[in-house]
Amino acid sequence: MELSGAVTALASLAQPIRLRVFRILVKAGETGRCAGDLSRELDVPKNTLSFHLKELTNANLITAERNGRSIIYRPSEEGIRDLMQFLTEDCCQGRPELCLPDACGEEICGAN
Repeated sequence: MELSGAVTALASLAQPIRLRVFRILVKAGETGRCAGDLSRELDVPKNTLSFHLKELTNANLITAERNGRSIIYRPSEEGIRDLMQFLTEDCCQGRPELCLPDACGEEICGAN
């Protein structure tokens, strides 16, 4: 991922409704969620939600697939993986595995 793509993705998540939508979709996984369900769950008007879904889609963080009259939104595994790889590329002195919450053992972090 290039810097501009990371900035776009991070900017799209730097908004409360979009961050909430993204988290819901990540939890839903491959099953995804339709816009109507998201609108009701978040108590957000459909046209407002549509704008936010478009932003997340343009940032390649979610995908949209038509299913009959509904559109199912899912997390974009590729987009999320690319963003996470970008964010951890230079993490922890070139050891991105240390960025994992459970990777910090005694010998690594000097914890007692």
